[in-house]
Amino acid sequence: MKVTEHLDRATEPLFSYEIIPPPRGRTVKAVIEMVENLAPLNPPWIDVTAHSAGAYYNEKSDGSIERRIYKKRPGTIGICGIIQNRFRIDTVVHLLCNGFTKEETEDAIIELNYLGIHNILALRGDGLNYSKKISKERKTNHYAIDLVEQINEIKRGEFCEEINNAEAMDFCVGVAGYPEKHFEAPNLKFDIQWLKKKVEAGAEYITTQMFFNNEHYYSFVKQCRAEGIEVPIIPGIKILKSVKQLQAIPRRFYINYPDALVDEVTSNPEHVKEIGLRWATEQVQGLLDFGVPDVHFYVMNETQSVANIVKKFQK
Repeated sequence: MKVTEHLDRATEPLFSYEIIPPPRGRTVKAVIEMVENLAPLNPPWIDVTAHSAGAYYNEKSDGSIERRIYKKRPGTIGICGIIQNRFRIDTVVHLLCNGFTKEETEDAIIELNYLGIHNILALRGDGLNYSKKISKERKTNHYAIDLVEQINEIKRGEFCEEINNAEAMDFCVGVAGYPEKHFEAPNLKFDIQWLKKKVEAGAEYITTQMFFNNEHYYSFVKQCRAEGIEVPIIPGIKILKSVKQLQAIPRRFYINYPDALVDEVTSNPEHVKEIGLRWATEQVQGLLDFGVPDVHFYVMNETQSVANIVKKFQK
């Protein structure tokens, strides 16, 4: 089913999950084990992240520097196919603008349709650390709104090149929201106005960036509704697991930790895992009390902590 269908049919709050493909050179075994651990929780869907190619430099034995361009984590579409067709759990594939032409994106969408995967999260993606040459005959999607528009064109049977008797394809399109604003936006109001444009272009739901202060989410939803955004807004949360994440997560995802959480972890670093579990559990309770349709966990590569929390709230 589509994400929106899961939300419409739910009789109690849902819990969805997001995982990442294994690094290049690894097998899919770890992903399968994660899904096996999540399956007993009856997930309505699982997101699988996507990663653009990047430039990496290696020094050769003769002292010269070699530049290589490759993906550190390939396999998003293949992993979605495994999860959906082996475990019968719907998947949401992340599609990126950066690093891909519209023709490459169209090919990916056609493959998704063949696999029976009909949920897409449309993202701009991180900026590339190299220059990818695109021929004049090809076009790119510069922003998530452009990608949303392309997906909806394909939903109508409109492709990059005119095709006779082209068949429409059915997809549910989601986009990202930022309760603490996107780091490039001048302020939250401006960010929400652009989010509304993505919804007007065809986005059917919003999944938020992780946050550790529920008040950011509550305020974000209120401002979105005031702006006229009526689609479901799914909160995304992550469980703090280590002291290092106090620096790593804000640097990578441009979010802030509440003072109370930082103070408690820095005062009791040896208990960071217990603190993180308790904090996330309290977040979930607050979100459910607020009436969210689904809580989305950024699992990354560890499922047991998430399972311990979700089991407390499932009947």
